[in-house]
Amino acid sequence: MFKHLSIADFDHQGQTVLDIRDPQSFTAGHIPGAQPLDNSNVQAVMASLDKTQPVVVVCYHGNSSQSAAGFLAEQGFSDVYSLDGGFEGWRLAHPDQVVAG
Repeated sequence: MFKHLSIADFDHQGQTVLDIRDPQSFTAGHIPGAQPLDNSNVQAVMASLDKTQPVVVVCYHGNSSQSAAGFLAEQGFSDVYSLDGGFEGWRLAHPDQVVAG
């Protein structure tokens, strides 16, 4: 089972951040340290992660990330979160921290 994480409680240090937005949106701006996650790399990304470490899934507004977080929890990840408000909510709260590229 995944948990919800508010933007106020989110500290992207020490957590794996997986961004499920489309590649163009990710390149235009993302949370520092975030990794893109999509159908083409999901198996490789899951294999590279420690299933006991915290994982935060980020989408545009916090809706699609819930399904992806649920999927990761079903795959045995024990500490999975969906970021409420998504990247857009985070960007509004932290406009000076957005990373492009």
